[in-house]
Amino acid sequence: MKKLIQCLVVSFALFGLGAYAAGPTEVVYHIDDAETQGIKGLRNIRNHLDVSPQTKIIVVTHANGVDIMMEGAKDKKNGIEYAPLVGALKSRGVRFEVCEITLKNRNLKKDQFILDTDFTPSGVVRVADLQYQNHFAYIKP
Repeated sequence: MKKLIQCLVVSFALFGLGAYAAGPTEVVYHIDDAETQGIKGLRNIRNHLDVSPQTKIIVVTHANGVDIMMEGAKDKKNGIEYAPLVGALKSRGVRFEVCEITLKNRNLKKDQFILDTDFTPSGVVRVADLQYQNHFAYIKP
């Protein structure tokens, strides 16, 4: 009887893991500083999709990270404009979200951001929800 219970427990554990792993990988990239994470993060996402194109990726930005989503914003180190890089990733299915608390704290308006930017009430809450409720993997470049 003890062997039967052990086999059942192992079977349920393996079945549960198999069901959980089904479907594409889902990842949240967390960017809160455009200067140190902007180009590196966008490059990481591009490379991620090059190797695993079926991956579902959501980028959540808050604090100074929202700068990568602002119209006309450029990387300070090398002058590369973010918008074309973001646009290329959006065309591959990546979703970019900007924290509305950051907008309020920095006196920013939604029309200052790249066309089709998505907004979330709280970037930190969104990252936590994606990790905990939706089981997204977490990457902070």
